Amino acid sequence: MREQVIVNVEELHNGQAKLNEISDYIKKAINIAGEGNEVILTGQGPIWLYLKVAHALHGKALKLIYRSPITGDVLIFDHSPY
Repeated sequence: MREQVIVNVEELHNGQAKLNEISDYIKKAINIAGEGNEVILTGQGPIWLYLKVAHALHGKALKLIYRSPITGDVLIFDHSPY
């Protein structure tokens, strides 16, 4: 069954994202997201981290949404058959 899962990017990097730790952040995000779920990316983080995580979740998440207090929800991709 599909779940809605929130990946808080800020929690992946604990305040200061470091490019040399990108593989650890991606592993954490994939672990939190699971397989075939609707995933919401949110929280403070550098754009490069958002882009790498979104790319890593393509093929894992059924649907990916970016959530911001300013923009609200922005659909990144939706591979849902519905």
